[in-house]
Amino acid sequence: MNKIEATGYDILFGLEGYDVLGAYLNEKAYTNIIILTDSNCNELCMPHFLAHLPTDVPFEIIEIEAGEAYKDLETCAGVLQSMTELGADRNSIVLTLGGGVVSDLGGFVASVYMRGIDCIYVPTSLLAMVDASVGGKTGVDLGGIKNIVGTFAMPKMVVIDTTYLETLNAREIKAGYAEMLKHGLIYDRSYFNHLQDIAQIDFSDLETLVYHSIVIKNEIVKADPKENGQRKVLNFGHTVGHAIESYFLELHPENTLLHGEAVAFGMVIEAYLSMQFAQMPIEEYENIRDTISNIYGELQLTENMVLDIVEWMRFDKKNAKGEIRMVLLPSIGEAIYDVTVSKELIVKGFGIE
Repeated sequence: MNKIEATGYDILFGLEGYDVLGAYLNEKAYTNIIILTDSNCNELCMPHFLAHLPTDVPFEIIEIEAGEAYKDLETCAGVLQSMTELGADRNSIVLTLGGGVVSDLGGFVASVYMRGIDCIYVPTSLLAMVDASVGGKTGVDLGGIKNIVGTFAMPKMVVIDTTYLETLNAREIKAGYAEMLKHGLIYDRSYFNHLQDIAQIDFSDLETLVYHSIVIKNEIVKADPKENGQRKVLNFGHTVGHAIESYFLELHPENTLLHGEAVAFGMVIEAYLSMQFAQMPIEEYENIRDTISNIYGELQLTENMVLDIVEWMRFDKKNAKGEIRMVLLPSIGEAIYDVTVSKELIVKGFGIE
């Protein structure tokens, strides 16, 4: 069984991970096991999960609505209320079965319930496997602002079972793929080169790529668990990407972008800014732009939309003293952080003069 040792917990791969999970749950003898999932995963993923969970410990399922729109404090309050009604105490555990929303929200709920109870992640989307379930960040949105409420709380275990990826459509796979491209861009040029042509990827061996992405993220997180410095590089594409995502979620809910899609577009803009502020060679910027355009298409925005999106950036958690600060790339595979960028140049990065 493949295993990655993270900060205080293990990331387990394959069906054998359920054996470890079952043994852990039996040994700990939790008062309550709360399985948090969403409406999609409850239907598509829960049967597979329960069929492979070797434990007779009783559990309860709490289901939330699917989608980023429900990653908010109102949903958290409903989950917390359900937990109290189910008699959850300080010796209970939250086990999340779902994508990024379920992982982020479930981890947050566990970290604040009775000042913190245990949590285990079983991610079911590519995005959650390579990003949301690794690193101990939890969070929910407030007023459309991404992850503005959250905590750092490491899980007790993560089980990666790529069988769940068979439940995803192509758009959701590509959304998670954006975070994998990001890992190559900030840390491993050869990995990015390998991922560039998605048509050539052997998806039957996707677990190998997921493993490599998690290794990259885990190495960065272990060196800086609370994001005081180097861990910030994992936010490449996210300053612009989160602003794009929030803008569409709040003002154009009929045309909401997935997180990975917004980050992909954000990486193009931040690669352009990398030419201006970090001396990225123009041919590398064009490589990034063309790669992402080939996979995700192009985002058509008016000048007013761009100006509104830039205004959303003032809520980014990396900002300081009213300045927008970004992660930029001197070159593919190398990242720097806390680079101050003006709104005027960000607008120019969108192609608006």
